[in-house]
Amino acid sequence: MTKWIAPDAVPKLLRPGMTVFVAGAGNEPLALIDALKAEPAASAGVRYVALMVPGINDTDYTALHPETRLTVFFATPALRDGLETGRIDFVPMQYRAIYDYLADGIQIDLALIQVAPPNADGHCSQGLNVDFVPAVLNNAKTVVAEVNKAMPATEGAPAVPLDRIDYAVEADHPLPTFPVGKVTDAARAIGAHVAALVNDGDCIQTGIGAIPNAVLAALGSKNDLGFQSGMIADGVIDLAEAGVLTGKVKTVDPGKIVTGITLGTQKLYDWAGTRPDLLFRPVDYTHDVGVLRQIDNFVSINSALEIDLFGQVNADILGGRQVSGTGGSVDLMRGAALSRGGRSIVALNATAAGGKLSRIVPALAPENAATALRTDIDYVVTEYGAARLRHLPVEARAETLIGIAAPEFRDTLHEQWKLLRKRAGG
Repeated sequence: MTKWIAPDAVPKLLRPGMTVFVAGAGNEPLALIDALKAEPAASAGVRYVALMVPGINDTDYTALHPETRLTVFFATPALRDGLETGRIDFVPMQYRAIYDYLADGIQIDLALIQVAPPNADGHCSQGLNVDFVPAVLNNAKTVVAEVNKAMPATEGAPAVPLDRIDYAVEADHPLPTFPVGKVTDAARAIGAHVAALVNDGDCIQTGIGAIPNAVLAALGSKNDLGFQSGMIADGVIDLAEAGVLTGKVKTVDPGKIVTGITLGTQKLYDWAGTRPDLLFRPVDYTHDVGVLRQIDNFVSINSALEIDLFGQVNADILGGRQVSGTGGSVDLMRGAALSRGGRSIVALNATAAGGKLSRIVPALAPENAATALRTDIDYVVTEYGAARLRHLPVEARAETLIGIAAPEFRDTLHEQWKLLRKRAGG
């Protein structure tokens, strides 16, 4: 039976040696976190496990107490100190694998989640963020739910029976928002190149940020697109309202927009709360290759920090420093590769640092690591064009990638590639 408690009772549930899961993205239980911050000594000897999205979740739980530890799957700027001092453990893991890890890879003693208020049947909608919560609900010994009046009871989200919640805390605060990224001319050019690779009736997946926004904006002339992704952002609204995202030819979940989380502005949250065609599904569905391969013409669209001339993709390490996470892009790329008619696209700006650096590089630096393997790569898009690398031999893919690099770097890339191959005896 659920016990309703005040926020200040939450820290009293902690014990040294506990593993505590904290939901992230837009469903971060802020009232519960504030209660933990108010009693920092209660976190001594506790290990937190958190799904933290860069740009929206910024609590460093190790700052609560010197004996507190934190396990994360994404690095964020707020975690930099803890990562460098070793108080925070970063685990490189594909999104789908994180789900299984949370379900049975560790024992979760206490789970802190957020839900919408219960309906007449005593069920709480998971609202705008499902992703990993079902895995945790099946694993956690004790569940504490922040019941937020501001959380939309989305029709297409799984519900949590009130009797699965051990402790409930009433809350009424706005959900954290994520601003719409500014779309640059380069992003618009990238969006146009990506749109040229998308056909009527395709089922697309995108992320969040300036390039995904530009891609979505460029798809307005398409017909009957489907959508399945780990995340939806504001750009989906216009496509859905314009009748572009009908999903009527989808081979899985026809007529439905499928996502794991909604992350964007309040406008997006309000919109999502009124859409019966919006299905929220956990990561073991949105990122499962077995599901994705059944979706004909599934097109995954993701980004990266850099790509080398072998086709290796680095999306989470910059100068040897972890700046993000491996995330779900590889799950989605591999699902697209197995889909009948499927394609995967890695879209990125050709340069960084104000044009001083090329994002297409001869080889990944020793201090960096590959997020996606050269065997995963399919299409690569920059503002200078689109290149398909799948099935190309090594030399041809290098030449093809150089062709979509920024023009001022192409000669240098040619020279560096020749020197690299010479050293390797190629």
